[in-house]
Amino acid sequence: MSVQQPSVPAGSSLRRLRWLFWGIALVVGVAAGIVIGVLRAPAKPAAVLTPVPPDGAAATWAAATRPAPDFRLADQAGAPVSLGRFRGRPVILTFIDPLCRNLCPIEAKILERVEAGFPAARRPAIVAVSVNRWGDARANLLVDMRKWKLTQDWHWAVGTPAGLRAVWHAYRIAVSDSPKTVAGITVHQISHTEAAYIVDARGDERALYLYPFTATDVSRTLRQLAGAQG
Repeated sequence: MSVQQPSVPAGSSLRRLRWLFWGIALVVGVAAGIVIGVLRAPAKPAAVLTPVPPDGAAATWAAATRPAPDFRLADQAGAPVSLGRFRGRPVILTFIDPLCRNLCPIEAKILERVEAGFPAARRPAIVAVSVNRWGDARANLLVDMRKWKLTQDWHWAVGTPAGLRAVWHAYRIAVSDSPKTVAGITVHQISHTEAAYIVDARGDERALYLYPFTATDVSRTLRQLAGAQG
């Protein structure tokens, strides 16, 4: 669980634009520690990173400028899940620890409120890529579906360690594992960027939200996209 904020370099050339994401991880209980992950990737030439108010998206992009990297993982039923599967429909792409019991469930409930605010025919799909490969057992995913009251529009995305790392890297998600062994049992404490991307019906990244964010802000972005696409 973590909160990250991007910073935008002041260079004049968009071709040289890079993101700098700092991951600030909250740890067990009321005690806090900091994990800083720095991931850089060149922006696409036509992409525009737009500064926005603190209570809105951390970043937005114009239509048809930033294709969302696709992937092929598996959902909670073992079926293939990818962004391409939802082409023609907006997607909220987020990154969740299935074993998390503090920030991740809160974010999940916020996204479910977003989904519930739209008519059935216009609801976005929610794809949650796991950031904890030790918690990816189907039993854990189904427990979360039940306890977090997730709907059929929520799709977990799990896979091999290499497959998951590739997706994290593509979306600049910092993930840190701090294992601790007690009485022969190893517990993996995961810290990660708490982020949600809005991907439009054409498969382009349009907005990035960093936790904490509100259902109202995310819903506003989705409605603006729906209106723009007519």
